[in-house]
Amino acid sequence: MRFEAILFDFDGVIVDSESVANAALADVLSAEGHAVTPEEALARYTGLRWADCHRLIVEESGLRLDADALGDRVDAAIAARTFEVMAMEGLEPFLEAQSDRRLAIASSSETAWLRSTLVRLGLDAWFGDRLFSAAALPRGKPHPDIYLEAAEALGVAPDRCLVVEDHPLGVAAGAAAGMIVVALLAGSHIRPGHADRVAAAGAHHVARDYAEVLGIIERLERG
Repeated sequence: MRFEAILFDFDGVIVDSESVANAALADVLSAEGHAVTPEEALARYTGLRWADCHRLIVEESGLRLDADALGDRVDAAIAARTFEVMAMEGLEPFLEAQSDRRLAIASSSETAWLRSTLVRLGLDAWFGDRLFSAAALPRGKPHPDIYLEAAEALGVAPDRCLVVEDHPLGVAAGAAAGMIVVALLAGSHIRPGHADRVAAAGAHHVARDYAEVLGIIERLERG
């Protein structure tokens, strides 16, 4: 077996949440005096952990916005729309097919969001405590730190890990960690040109759905 572990990003890979989250973020920022549309939020802030997102917002807006207070407002806005966030189509059959590997999440999002969403959708048993967040690390994606931390915790060499990502920042992180990266372009936030962006960031393969991801893994393991 070539890949002992599969490391998943979360938003846009496990759950189709990026459109919802960035619409909520745009509403909060606009109310704070930094007018941003959902499309602009998607383009500017997707893939960033909150610390990096807040830093960019402050730079762009020129406003003095407390990171914790603003984050709480954004979290509340997203929570009000949580019912809109669903698992990616085809995810559970894919997880079932890969159950002989170590499955983990390596995300820019806070661990509390990962855990609560997995529990709500009945997906928590697939991952257990193998939830890794870059939120508290010195460096977030596109740096490889979160993926290297996850691999070390799992006891798996980076070259024995496969990463499933959706954003160029995450793709770059997985590639920099020395892992094979499959870019999954199945979320509602994917726009024209995204395949070119993830390829430029270092994606080894691009898939439109989990059936294609499965096919890629099978071809790679046949050698």
